[in-house]
Amino acid sequence: MTDSVPVPADTAPEPSPPAPVLELRDVDVLYGRVRALHGVSLYVNGGEVVALIGSNGAGKTTTLRAISGLVRPASGAVLLDGQPIHTLGAEVIARRGVAHAPEGRRLFSRMTVRENLEMGAFSRRDGTELRADYERVYDLFPRLRERSGQLAGSLSGGEQQMVAIGRALMAHPRVLLLDEPSLGLAPILVDAIFDVLREINSHGTTILLIEQNALLALDIAQRAYVLETGSIALSGVAAELRESEAVQRAYLGM
Repeated sequence: MTDSVPVPADTAPEPSPPAPVLELRDVDVLYGRVRALHGVSLYVNGGEVVALIGSNGAGKTTTLRAISGLVRPASGAVLLDGQPIHTLGAEVIARRGVAHAPEGRRLFSRMTVRENLEMGAFSRRDGTELRADYERVYDLFPRLRERSGQLAGSLSGGEQQMVAIGRALMAHPRVLLLDEPSLGLAPILVDAIFDVLREINSHGTTILLIEQNALLALDIAQRAYVLETGSIALSGVAAELRESEAVQRAYLGM
């Protein structure tokens, strides 16, 4: 009988890293004959903030729309927890935990703040947790508590952005897609919005962020991708991209 030889501890196989929560693999999106995305591949791990930066028309918004089911890729795959979702409808994708706060807020202007938040929770049936999430949104954005019964269309731009983010949070998302949350806001409101995003992420919500202020995006994110004319041009640790001369010249105004 042959004695078994123990495997030294330093040669034992390392555990595999966890699969990304969200992943795009070689995604192409066409608008008619125009190729908006070409072979886009990226991933977002659980609990990360990942920024997607690039010039206007680079394909950033299209990327989020492909993830949330608002457009369907011509080829490639979008995976959530390793399972393909790119053939599913937007409502089904939302039910699976992907919430999208789009550029321009897209609120129901003739509905109240509270009613807009309710629309974000349309797919939920967990009444007790739902009530807790209303309180969470109001704690994050105290101004919305004060304006709960006010028509969304009568709010300031900053308040409307708070409603848009709050509505997305009411879906209790695992992945939050944010498209230009600072667009058109005064600097003091931008700082307030990004403080809230840090708070949201600190409680475990994964965020994929598009932001016109590349410096701010790279400051809040752990990793980032640079999109140029529909393709990923650069990717890496956000702090390292911030020091890249190419990124500084093109996006940081340095």
